[in-house]
Amino acid sequence: MTDTTDMSRAVTIARLNDQLRQTGTGGCIVITDALRKVSNFNASALAAALARYDGFDADNDPHGERDFGDLTLFGEDLLFKVDYYDKDLTFGSDDPANPDVTQRVLTVMLARDW
Repeated sequence: MTDTTDMSRAVTIARLNDQLRQTGTGGCIVITDALRKVSNFNASALAAALARYDGFDADNDPHGERDFGDLTLFGEDLLFKVDYYDKDLTFGSDDPANPDVTQRVLTVMLARDW
């Protein structure tokens, strides 16, 4: 692959990851039990925080795919990660840039549980 192809692929993956993070479409969002049990947890507030997240940088997004982030919410440090599976959620996706063969899963957890 050329650098241009790699960049185009990363842009496509980032766009698909943004769609999931910002709208909840194009995959599924999973929240760990530990996060759900935080006393002031609010699913709507979490969705809004994910949608407006823009803290991507060279440290947490070295490949430009916007598949990992960290934020503080509910008085807790949180992490989120997008993983790419086949449509049956059995194996990793062969092509994360192709939504026809990829099921995205965005997992949100307490940072201390990482």
